Amino acid sequence: MQPFSRRQFVKLGLCAASLATLPRMAWASAPARQLSFYHIHTGESVRLAYFENGRYMPGALQELNHFLRDWRTSDAHDIDPALFDQLYTLQQLVDMPGTYHVICGYRSPKTNQMLHSHSDGVAAHSLHLEGRAIDIYLPGKDLSLLHKAALSMQAGGIGYYPGSGFIHMDTGRVRHWG
Repeated sequence: MQPFSRRQFVKLGLCAASLATLPRMAWASAPARQLSFYHIHTGESVRLAYFENGRYMPGALQELNHFLRDWRTSDAHDIDPALFDQLYTLQQLVDMPGTYHVICGYRSPKTNQMLHSHSDGVAAHSLHLEGRAIDIYLPGKDLSLLHKAALSMQAGGIGYYPGSGFIHMDTGRVRHWG
């Protein structure tokens, strides 16, 4: 095997350096990820880009943390940004960039305990407690189609509650129920 010449070594280095910047350049040119929400319990709405130029936007994430607070206690918690990515991907799959209607985002331990004691459908150790779950629907979109699209993503847990009119999504292990 022949050793690299100085010229080949420099070319190889330049190629490697340019390849290393490709993902960053690709992210920078990718469209911003934007979501729109309406909270059915507070009546509040928010529409914002939470991801731009290859990075999550701290101010937008903070606004979403507040928006998705426990509406019963006003306690807020950091929401897993991967959850927003799942919601963004779901909208791309169903080709409907509408406003998600939120039933529940973060749940405080006090609220979760109260709900768990009154319902078999509320887990004692719900991922809502960790800011890793959301219950939503998209008005005008058939819930069963939304559910099927969410399942097809194979990302986290998907609960189907047609009687209550929403789906649950979380960033836990892949599983489904309902």
